[in-house]
Amino acid sequence: MSDDCEATLVRITGRVQGVSFRVWTRDEALRLGLAGWVRNEPDGSVRALIAGPNTAVSTMIERFWQGPPGASVSSVEKQPTTLAERPTGFRITG
Repeated sequence: MSDDCEATLVRITGRVQGVSFRVWTRDEALRLGLAGWVRNEPDGSVRALIAGPNTAVSTMIERFWQGPPGASVSSVEKQPTTLAERPTGFRITG
């Protein structure tokens, strides 16, 4: 990935399952030109990998705090990660 791009693993907790959080995440990520994936976790959280330009990644992390209507976000934990190559597209994986 280039110097102006980053990849971040994000864990979102709160009322984030059953409120279309994954669909909302995919739509927002595509709007921002991000690649990666999003999935529900067994513990009730949502985990996402977002990759793309630094400013778009930062904007997406800010948007995670809002979420879709019906969501109530308690925390957004981010963990920078290194990828051998940038993923293409944005998928809902689980």
